[in-house]
Amino acid sequence: MAGANELLAVARRELGNMESPANSNRTKYGRWFGLDGYAWCMMFVQWVFDQAGVALPRRTASCGELMRAAQAAGCWVTRDFLPGDVVIYDFPGGAATDHCGIVEMELPDYGVQAIEGNTSQSGSQSNGGMVCRKSRPRKYIVGAIRPQFEKEDDMDISAVISQITDKQAYELMVKAQRYAASLPEPAWSQTEGHWQRAAGTGVINGGSPEGLLKRDEFVAVMGRRGLL
Repeated sequence: MAGANELLAVARRELGNMESPANSNRTKYGRWFGLDGYAWCMMFVQWVFDQAGVALPRRTASCGELMRAAQAAGCWVTRDFLPGDVVIYDFPGGAATDHCGIVEMELPDYGVQAIEGNTSQSGSQSNGGMVCRKSRPRKYIVGAIRPQFEKEDDMDISAVISQITDKQAYELMVKAQRYAASLPEPAWSQTEGHWQRAAGTGVINGGSPEGLLKRDEFVAVMGRRGLL
């Protein structure tokens, strides 16, 4: 049985793999599973875990079925996601559990970074035909399956960071800022105007990092980011 690092190494080697021919859902993952030509995000996950020798609660091509099996087995989590977790998404307009991926790391104040099959860099996110690294906001995450891994050394975060381009890092920062800005401001802060004064210092948007916050302004910022 492998650890999370080894499992993720298997998943990373598949980045960029595409179904062939295009728009056919035909992949080596589907052929291995025995359902070639069908939506394959979960079959990709099952293939990666099989290659790494790590067990999942059930062999299935269904996101919902694996979620229910994990809930029954007591290995279903809805927060504090870890590398190697199998994350289940609910995108607008689709089924209640319509996509999945393997968590590389949790993104504070945003969501997760994951490696996913049958998605795309643009276009369809739940039937895109490619293995991609994606950053997903928390609002799309239903929860995750927490596998049992072999104990290993802590993940070398530099191995993950080295694969993130400057463009991806910038896009992630923008997404995180937008998500944080969408959180509701505490009622007491609205009344007193603490958030607006904090924003005016430039600390929040990075315009003036050396600016100083008063105690009430600092508390308002922390509260809006869900840290209090």
